[in-house]
Amino acid sequence: MIANEKIYPLLGRQGGYLTTKETRQCGMKNNAIQRMAKQRLIERVAHGLYIGADVFPDPFFVAQYRCPKGIFSNETALFLHDLSDRDPPRLMMTIPSGWNTRLLADTAFQFFYNSPEKIRLGVCEIEAPSGMKVKVFNVERTLCDCLRNIDKLDRDIVLTALKRYVKRHDKDNAKLLEYADKLKIRDMAYRYLEILE
Repeated sequence: MIANEKIYPLLGRQGGYLTTKETRQCGMKNNAIQRMAKQRLIERVAHGLYIGADVFPDPFFVAQYRCPKGIFSNETALFLHDLSDRDPPRLMMTIPSGWNTRLLADTAFQFFYNSPEKIRLGVCEIEAPSGMKVKVFNVERTLCDCLRNIDKLDRDIVLTALKRYVKRHDKDNAKLLEYADKLKIRDMAYRYLEILE
């Protein structure tokens, strides 16, 4: 009962999620968490991450927890920025070059690599559909990445996203071209913008 009294307020404050690290900080032992999971009062969704029994797991938040250095990119970022209506068949993340994760073998993910300097370019936080915050590249950086990787992505999704972007009132072509310059695709980005506008 004491475990429940400590855990439920934590779950309520954190969107229904709870980590074993947080429970240890509250003075709880791991076996109390495991007992609650066996009783189905909470559910384990990843190593060290639990949700309340009445919470539907957010695949974006869980993926971010499992791969903390990953930043949602490409088709997944288009979906999160409402530039695509299609649920991504695989979660696409960009990770630092040379960094290794156990998720590389997981077919639910597709990873892209960037140098440490370029990976910081255009990172922001956004609310996933569940309301939990995740790291994603901003709209302009996402479109540049999609153009760079167009041969590895669904071309129709990328072109539809670009068409949606040019109609947005909050578009920032100057920022898009600045990122395109840093990512060495300025001519390509300029050409697409010229055709679609």
